[in-house]
Amino acid sequence: MADQASPTKLTPTPAPAWAHWTAIFFGAGLGKPGPGTWGSAVTVLLWALIGHFTPVPYQVYVIVALAALSVAVGIPAATLEARGCGRKDPSHVVIDEVAGQLVTLIAAPVRWLPLLIGFVLFRAFDILKPFPIRSLEKLPEGTGIVVDDLGAGIYGWIVLQLLLHFGHLHRWPGLS
Repeated sequence: MADQASPTKLTPTPAPAWAHWTAIFFGAGLGKPGPGTWGSAVTVLLWALIGHFTPVPYQVYVIVALAALSVAVGIPAATLEARGCGRKDPSHVVIDEVAGQLVTLIAAPVRWLPLLIGFVLFRAFDILKPFPIRSLEKLPEGTGIVVDDLGAGIYGWIVLQLLLHFGHLHRWPGLS
């Protein structure tokens, strides 16, 4: 009888600590229910704090840099965390929400109404995934995890900028 090696099932190797904590955005991804919503909410609050202490002429540069950093670090972190838990797009990975939420808020005034509307818009586009966002999920590993949220962030950014441009957020005196 021929010697047959029995197939072995590989067990996922946990992600390194830096990747795990980055992917779950330092614990925001552990929030229940809806870890993605928690990731977005924490991002908005952190940007409100950072933006408050950043001079207005530099805010757009800072938020673009933060979004780029969250993508650059987020893709490998999401890849390692997804491999580590053996799931394609684990719900506790929220660095993608961080990146997408930051994109939505680029060039928005750091005031509560634009931040709130930006939050709602990003979450709506992230959940609904209008064309072609859903197809971006098919990209491999962390790229697919993060890039679809960048698509939702771009949709949110467009709508928020249109609302700001046409003055729709100024129709509620005292609220913006």
